[in-house]
Amino acid sequence: MGWWSDVLADAIKRSGKLKIVTCFSRSEDKRKAFAKKYQCDVARTFAEVLENKSVEGIINTTPNDAHLETTAAAARAGKHVFLDKPIANTIADARAITAACRKAGVVLSVGYQRRRESPFRWVRKQVDAGVFGRLVNAEANISRDRAGKVDLNSWRYQASGMPGGVMLQIGIHYTDVLEYLVGPVTAVSARLAQLVLPGDNPDVASLVLEHENGALSTLNASYASASENYVMNIYGKEASAYYDLHQGLRFLKRGAQGPESVPLAKNDAIVEELEEFAAAARGGAGPEMTGERATASLAVIRAGIVSAKEGRRVTVAEVLA
Repeated sequence: MGWWSDVLADAIKRSGKLKIVTCFSRSEDKRKAFAKKYQCDVARTFAEVLENKSVEGIINTTPNDAHLETTAAAARAGKHVFLDKPIANTIADARAITAACRKAGVVLSVGYQRRRESPFRWVRKQVDAGVFGRLVNAEANISRDRAGKVDLNSWRYQASGMPGGVMLQIGIHYTDVLEYLVGPVTAVSARLAQLVLPGDNPDVASLVLEHENGALSTLNASYASASENYVMNIYGKEASAYYDLHQGLRFLKRGAQGPESVPLAKNDAIVEELEEFAAAARGGAGPEMTGERATASLAVIRAGIVSAKEGRRVTVAEVLA
């Protein structure tokens, strides 16, 4: 019952298509507070949740290293699982999670809401329509200010709980968007630094990604910045798109005088992924981010971690071998 549990629960309330039946956390105080806030029952154990016949699916917000144990138990109990990214800390756990859900015949949906945001959906449509021509390059930045906000007792800020630090915690959002827009990543060259935050985990990361189609992209991720910002620029032979948190999306076609703003309504990406999960659990189309896709996404970050540690270019295939 961490802060992200509330984010997802608030989205469930906004949706109205899902109902929170019960909750469990090892902390009695946390589960009681959550149950009061969201008007649901309280389970005294995780087993009690899994034995509850009115529960169809689990929203799993446990620490990364508990994903396998908790998801496999849910799958054995016949419960569908929405698991927040990353799927796991290791490729072995990611594969075991995927296999457990497949064997049990339950839906596994992994939370990657950033790719669903309206600017990226719009760019993807233009890419699919051939408007960009050949994609050649992209650059992304995902930055947040965590100075003074770090709890070193939290698994999120420990090397054991969040390998690669900022790269795995938030960088993975934009490596996913880069793959979504530009194509699969085949190799990574990365550097990590710890500059501002206390503890044992990197707070700055820089990656160069090599895509299957030959394009190159870069990602910078930071927890040491003075402010929050998100940037995603996509460059093609015939057009380019520029997005940032503060100016929105702009688009420039070859020969145009300058970029034009693209007016887009802000969508509720978290509600959309939860409703997709619910529909899949009821027999609808499968989720966009499956266990297999989430494992491939994790492999990009794992390649970056090896690259930063060993100072060399690392292929994704090597990590998946």
